[in-house]
Amino acid sequence: MSVKIEIYTKVYCAYCQRAKELLRIKGMDFVEYDITDDQHRAVEMQQRSQKQTIPGIFINDASIGGCSELFDLDERGDLDPLLGLAAC
Repeated sequence: MSVKIEIYTKVYCAYCQRAKELLRIKGMDFVEYDITDDQHRAVEMQQRSQKQTIPGIFINDASIGGCSELFDLDERGDLDPLLGLAAC
Protein backbone atom coordinates (compact mmCIF):
# COMPACT_ATOMS: atom_id res chain seq x y z
CA MET A 1 0.00 0.00 0.00
CA SER A 2 1.39 3.38 -1.00
CA VAL A 3 1.09 6.11 1.60
CA LYS A 4 0.73 9.71 0.48
CA ILE A 5 2.32 12.22 2.86
CA GLU A 6 2.15 15.97 2.37
CA ILE A 7 3.64 18.58 4.67
CA TYR A 8 3.20 22.33 4.47
CA THR A 9 6.23 24.13 5.91
CA LYS A 10 7.92 27.49 6.32
CA VAL A 11 11.62 28.31 6.20
CA TYR A 12 13.20 28.62 9.66
CA CYS A 13 10.38 26.68 11.33
CA ALA A 14 11.93 24.34 13.89
CA TYR A 15 8.72 22.33 14.22
CA CYS A 16 8.68 21.78 10.46
CA GLN A 17 12.26 20.54 10.59
CA ARG A 18 11.48 18.14 13.47
CA ALA A 19 8.44 16.70 11.70
CA LYS A 20 10.36 16.16 8.46
CA GLU A 21 13.23 14.53 10.34
CA LEU A 22 10.89 12.05 12.04
CA LEU A 23 9.40 11.11 8.68
CA ARG A 24 12.89 10.70 7.21
CA ILE A 25 13.98 8.51 10.14
CA LYS A 26 11.01 6.30 9.39
CA GLY A 27 12.12 6.13 5.76
CA MET A 28 9.06 7.89 4.43
CA ASP A 29 8.91 9.98 1.28
CA PHE A 30 6.77 13.09 1.42
CA VAL A 31 5.78 16.05 -0.69
CA GLU A 32 6.77 19.35 0.89
CA TYR A 33 5.01 22.61 0.16
CA ASP A 34 7.02 25.64 1.30
CA ILE A 35 4.40 28.28 2.10
CA THR A 36 6.85 30.92 3.36
CA ASP A 37 6.12 33.21 0.40
CA ASP A 38 3.26 31.29 -1.23
CA GLN A 39 -0.06 32.73 -0.10
CA HIS A 40 -2.02 30.43 -2.44
CA ARG A 41 -0.54 27.30 -0.82
CA ALA A 42 -1.01 28.80 2.66
CA VAL A 43 -4.72 29.30 1.98
CA GLU A 44 -4.92 25.81 0.52
CA MET A 45 -3.44 24.34 3.71
CA GLN A 46 -5.81 26.35 5.91
CA GLN A 47 -8.81 25.18 3.91
CA ARG A 48 -7.71 21.56 4.04
CA SER A 49 -6.80 21.47 7.72
CA GLN A 50 -9.09 24.17 9.12
CA LYS A 51 -6.00 25.44 11.01
CA GLN A 52 -3.41 28.13 10.49
CA THR A 53 -0.54 26.53 12.38
CA ILE A 54 2.41 24.95 10.65
CA PRO A 55 3.51 22.45 9.80
CA GLY A 56 0.34 21.11 8.31
CA ILE A 57 0.70 17.36 7.88
CA PHE A 58 -1.57 15.18 5.77
CA ILE A 59 -1.44 11.41 5.47
CA ASN A 60 -3.55 9.98 2.66
CA ASP A 61 -5.30 13.35 2.37
CA ALA A 62 -6.35 13.35 6.05
CA SER A 63 -5.07 16.13 8.28
CA ILE A 64 -3.23 14.69 11.27
CA GLY A 65 -2.27 18.10 12.67
CA GLY A 66 1.23 19.42 13.16
CA CYS A 67 4.52 18.41 14.69
CA SER A 68 3.16 17.77 18.19
CA GLU A 69 0.38 15.56 16.87
CA LEU A 70 2.84 13.65 14.66
CA PHE A 71 5.10 12.92 17.64
CA ASP A 72 2.10 12.05 19.83
CA LEU A 73 0.96 9.49 17.24
CA ASP A 74 4.48 8.03 17.22
CA GLU A 75 4.71 7.85 21.03
CA ARG A 76 1.35 6.05 21.21
CA GLY A 77 2.43 3.58 18.53
CA ASP A 78 -0.25 4.78 16.13
CA LEU A 79 2.02 6.39 13.53
CA ASP A 80 3.67 3.29 12.07
CA PRO A 81 0.35 1.64 11.16
CA LEU A 82 -0.79 4.93 9.55
CA LEU A 83 2.41 4.93 7.52
CA GLY A 84 2.00 1.29 6.53
CA LEU A 85 5.09 0.26 8.48
CA ALA A 86 5.29 -3.18 10.08
CA ALA A 87 5.26 -3.26 13.87
CA CYS A 88 8.66 -3.80 15.42
